[in-house]
Amino acid sequence: MLGRSARAAIETGIGDDAAVLRLSGRVVWTVDAAVEGVHFDRRFMTLDDVGFRSFQAAVSDLAAMGARPVAALSALALPERFSDRDLERLLRGQAEAARALGCPIVGGNFTRASELSIHTTALGSARSPLTRSGARVGDELWLLGDVGLAAAGLAALTAGRTRGAALARCVAAFRRPSARLEDGAALVGRARAALDVSDGLAGDAGHLARASGVRAVISAEQLTRALRPELVRAAASLDRAPLELALYGGEDYALLAVGPAARRPPRAAAIGWIERGRGVVLEVGGRRRALGGGYDHFAR
Repeated sequence: MLGRSARAAIETGIGDDAAVLRLSGRVVWTVDAAVEGVHFDRRFMTLDDVGFRSFQAAVSDLAAMGARPVAALSALALPERFSDRDLERLLRGQAEAARALGCPIVGGNFTRASELSIHTTALGSARSPLTRSGARVGDELWLLGDVGLAAAGLAALTAGRTRGAALARCVAAFRRPSARLEDGAALVGRARAALDVSDGLAGDAGHLARASGVRAVISAEQLTRALRPELVRAAASLDRAPLELALYGGEDYALLAVGPAARRPPRAAAIGWIERGRGVVLEVGGRRRALGGGYDHFAR
């Protein structure tokens, strides 16, 4: 096994035709793909980073549903010139993430392909899984974690401008995100709906609003107060607007949730509210504008 878990009763791990787990309660499953040229560019990160980041991204889906990780499967498609040393580095990054999250890799598959891709299946357990569809009119919109940092980090890498503490923090957020398992667990019994922010805050707020049949209102004032100082400084040095990076950046794997104000978790920041209607709007000084979607995997 790669990594260990105190939550899984693993009878058979890596080395057999399939893994065998003893599970109880409700099982939460997710699968996430990281494909070179689509989800990552090796000019900007090491293979250790690729393995770490792809694993954290998959487990972030469990965090969004208030689930605890149990185990994971990893299917790797390797290009022709991928060396044993390259594979060692990729697996090292995966193992580091697996240990940090308490989510052992208990099996998977290897195959050849034209480009590097990592497909991670993560299994978790939850008594009452959170979904995207429970938001109610009058609920607050909560943010747990940071948004915009990863987008600023990618912009800095692309521009070749990574000097300074603020930009370095953003680059680290892009290369080494963390699934917010404790924040997800804290939402259980408090939030009515939740999801992780992978495609951009505006786009993911839209997913939640659509699933719940409501309108999400993001307050520019409240969101600005919730942004990290490093993002504000990095955005200034990159000649970018921090609010736009926060709304459309994605890949920070923060959590977006809704619930009654009285139930807001201590670590959550209120950044808006839910009302009757459809879609997502940004309220700035009493005026509103509709927000478009975030990252679209199938956009041309």
